[in-house]
Amino acid sequence: MPDAMIYMTLEAPPTQRAESRSETRFFSTLDETSRHALKTTIHGELLRRIDLARLAAIQADVNGGRQRLLATINQLVSEQNVPLSAQDRDQIATEVLDEIFGFGPLEPLLHDPTVNDILVNGYHSIYVERRGVLEKTAIVFRDEGHLLHVIDKIVSAVGRRIDESSPMVDARLADGSRVNIIVPPLAIDGPAMSIRRFGSTPLRGEDLLRHKALTPSMLAVLECAVKSRLNIVVSGGTGAGKTTLLNVLSGFISPAERIVTIEDSAELQIKQQHVVRLECRPANLEGKGAVRQRELVINALRMRPDRIILGEIRGEEALDMLQAMNTGHDGSITTVHANNPRDAIARIETMSLMGNVALPEKAIRGQIASAVHLLIQVSRMSDGSRRVTHITEVTGVSGEILSLQDIFVFEKTGVGADGKVHGKFRATGIAPKFGEHAEAAGFPLPPDFHNQVVPV
Repeated sequence: MPDAMIYMTLEAPPTQRAESRSETRFFSTLDETSRHALKTTIHGELLRRIDLARLAAIQADVNGGRQRLLATINQLVSEQNVPLSAQDRDQIATEVLDEIFGFGPLEPLLHDPTVNDILVNGYHSIYVERRGVLEKTAIVFRDEGHLLHVIDKIVSAVGRRIDESSPMVDARLADGSRVNIIVPPLAIDGPAMSIRRFGSTPLRGEDLLRHKALTPSMLAVLECAVKSRLNIVVSGGTGAGKTTLLNVLSGFISPAERIVTIEDSAELQIKQQHVVRLECRPANLEGKGAVRQRELVINALRMRPDRIILGEIRGEEALDMLQAMNTGHDGSITTVHANNPRDAIARIETMSLMGNVALPEKAIRGQIASAVHLLIQVSRMSDGSRRVTHITEVTGVSGEILSLQDIFVFEKTGVGADGKVHGKFRATGIAPKFGEHAEAAGFPLPPDFHNQVVPV
């Protein structure tokens, strides 16, 4: 049957259409139970009148299919003779459409550009992060079965499955968002899901300056460091802005260089054209076929990269990354979870030893001192703002300890009545040892950054 015929058969008779128009005079507020029951009825009636194959064809018609189907759902809502305002009717029709083609109650959040993270703590508790601050939403799922149905749609879309035998999934959605799901029996209070969203347009250095994440002098020093091919580690906690800063740093790389990126789940948004993106692969249902970051790092060395960007060091691949940095792949960048630059060094050392290599700790420290030139610490403040709190140079090994020197630091001075964090970016006055290297490479450091203090 042609699509036009389908929509014609769903048309209500003139008298019913007149009645449905008169319903707009009522402004009834449905409780959640009645609202969910109405949507379930509409959903079932729609599937009864239009088969799944036809729905798939309508979904593929992005230009007009969804709009025609939305009008049809509106008509079905009218046929239920439930007193609703026009606004309520349109809202319910949109929610039914989201249930069919999207991720149900999460669809409005997925289309909200101000939402950075969506955190589902069971079917009745959904939080979002906006501008670094968590807030609870009024959005809920009908019940746990409804949430599991949406979760199944999400994991099916990325070719995965989740159940009691495989209760965890970490994957990347079609829009680049990263989703992590865990269900019972591992999640005691019901299914939990987090979606980390990334903007379609990556932030630039100018955006970091506008948000007061760092100062112009700090950004200029980092630009010189990247262009002069120093090896850089960005450290920080979860949600501190490590990936965002890494994207900004990668923008300083020459377009003439070949870049290979390696990630557990692809998040980077590299602007250059000559980029090869590699992503890890989880094990299949039989527990086989997994490809870890370590294998990808080793393989990347055979791909003639000018620079290797490792999204995040998580384990034994740390040693392979250090060796790559020490064997002609200068200018490589990676990130690591750590509370401060000293902890970042300790974590890299610990993860290097996870590779079951017969190397003494002193040798590992020597590798780190030779490979890593600069540490950049980013932190999320209590008001949700992100700031670069340390730019620290690795100067070598002194006995059993790696020598570090801060070039810039952020000093917190207090919190205002509005909850905003106050502080100052301060240059320590120490001239970095890599200054001569940067100047020899043709990218001299700015001359006036040594003693600057910038309050925020």
